[in-house]
Amino acid sequence: MISQTLLEKLLELRLPAFREGLREQASNPQYTTLSFEERLLLLVELEYSRRTDNRIQRRMKLAEFPMQATIEDLDFSPERGLDRRLVLELAQCNWVEKALNVLILGATGTGKSFLACSLGAAACRQGFTVRYLRTSRFLHSINQARQDGSYLTLLHSLNKTDVLILDDWMRDPIPISAAQDLLEVFDDRFAKTATIIVSQVPVADWHARFPDPTIADAILDRTIHSAYRLSLEGDSQRKLRGFRTMSHT
Repeated sequence: MISQTLLEKLLELRLPAFREGLREQASNPQYTTLSFEERLLLLVELEYSRRTDNRIQRRMKLAEFPMQATIEDLDFSPERGLDRRLVLELAQCNWVEKALNVLILGATGTGKSFLACSLGAAACRQGFTVRYLRTSRFLHSINQARQDGSYLTLLHSLNKTDVLILDDWMRDPIPISAAQDLLEVFDDRFAKTATIIVSQVPVADWHARFPDPTIADAILDRTIHSAYRLSLEGDSQRKLRGFRTMSHT
């Protein structure tokens, strides 16, 4: 019989998993065959596992991924041109610790965003903070921050984020003010934090899409020269999923 005082103390100490495990041990006679240390170890491991899972879920929620994606769910079919060895290496997140970048390239629908979210989720599981942003909305948020006086606060927040994912990179025209803001962001993060850039535009065309060649030089110098590249090929994954759905109806 467990005293109510002990259960209340465990609740005050914020040990809910430990508390639940203790109740389970008290009601299950199978645990009586274990030593005190063995039972205590089970309780500690239960609490540790619960806290680890909770931290991962908090990081996943703060990342605001648009989809649930994991490395385990990736399709490494040969026609996609995805380097399995490199992807699995990136999933270990050493590149994050080294403040390097990842460029994910390919045509519309080839699964670039899914791959980016998979790597982002892997980083969350490794203890890193992640933020997923679509570039057009990101630039709009920066512009709003300039107007409402929270610009420096936003830059500081981005600088503290271990992995920044910018999707739909170069999809829309970039005005000069937005290019200057991007330079501020990349300048703050350079050699300190990691970035994933997702684009359907070839890297060779990026420079010409900036409104100012000097700013283009500065941004590209901070992004492409210290980056891994993953190029996706093949048909649109959305189209293939549509065909599979129709074939089963």
